[in-house]
Amino acid sequence: MITELLKKHPLFFAPVVPFNWSEGRFMVLDFSETNPELERVNLQDSRLFSDYVFGKLHAADALAGVGGYNEHRSIYRRSAHFQQTDEPRCIHLGIDIWAAAGTPVFSPLEGYVHSFANNANFGDYGPTIILEHQLDEQRFYSLYGHLSAESLHGLYEGKFITKGEQIATFGQFPINGDWPPHLHFQLMTDMLDLKGDFPGVCTLRERERFLSLCPNPNLILGIPGL
Repeated sequence: MITELLKKHPLFFAPVVPFNWSEGRFMVLDFSETNPELERVNLQDSRLFSDYVFGKLHAADALAGVGGYNEHRSIYRRSAHFQQTDEPRCIHLGIDIWAAAGTPVFSPLEGYVHSFANNANFGDYGPTIILEHQLDEQRFYSLYGHLSAESLHGLYEGKFITKGEQIATFGQFPINGDWPPHLHFQLMTDMLDLKGDFPGVCTLRERERFLSLCPNPNLILGIPGL
């Protein structure tokens, strides 16, 4: 099972972002339905949403905000992109790292470009890269969403990526899907025949199925307390 395999290699992975988590200059951001602060933020306005996120980081003297795996969120109500079925999508399947636009993104281990796309709907991933990896003969995939447009330049399917190689930078709204600057980092064991995209949020009914396909990305990130 991929979860057990990743647990076997806790020191094997290169950093995905240039932060030393052991220094503690990060804060866990709560975007769950139980956070009353979100009721006072106009989430439809990306600038106001960004001011809220980075205001909290500044007040805490934090370089980055983190969190979100398996979080039941209310923030997706801002976008019709997550309301396209009878049951809205609300369970977050990756970890978000909220930091300044332009923050570099690195591959945690060697692999290949599986696919990439600009998912340009309001509230979507914006520029997205998906890498394919193999560890102890087991294949899995990593997804990087909300990137800069420049991150897609020069890519092609099958391009070899070395461990620790810079692959992208955080995008700015509206290019990044119209979100405050952050990286959505997600792992998948099966791409379900998709390319350049994969659900980063699922419905409550689909929660168990998608969590089995998308193991906790913190097994690679190694952020204390998540």
